[in-house]
Amino acid sequence: MTVPVSNLESHLGYWLRLVSNHVSHAFRLKVEARGVTVAEWVVMRALFDCDGLNPSHVADSIGLTRGAVSKLLDRLIAKDLVRCRSERSDRRYQIVGLTASGRRLVPILAELADQNDREFFDHLGAKRSADLLGILRSICQQGGFSGVPVE
Repeated sequence: MTVPVSNLESHLGYWLRLVSNHVSHAFRLKVEARGVTVAEWVVMRALFDCDGLNPSHVADSIGLTRGAVSKLLDRLIAKDLVRCRSERSDRRYQIVGLTASGRRLVPILAELADQNDREFFDHLGAKRSADLLGILRSICQQGGFSGVPVE
């Protein structure tokens, strides 16, 4: 007796991954055309609402390791999008924040994210988009998923 084998297309995970891959790829191309990676955008967005943060706070807020955030910050500093300063009382304690050019770039990148969402999801309409968002949030809450997806 043979056990029936389900088709790939019969799994919700298949469709989620297919959509996610296309949405993520399109967004990656958009932000890379502006000189940053998606992971760098995530760090910049985390810094946008603050005057300055400790790198470990940035890591905790976006769910990446301190080492990964340190590498991202180094790249952003080299691109003159982020600045780093040490506290006078303790030179080991660093504060990072956006430079003027980084601060100008974040709203541009946010608009690219909004544009990407419109391109992929506007056809759903407001109600179905809100329903989908609620379903996805519910799945994340039920699964205990946290952190910011950067890849």
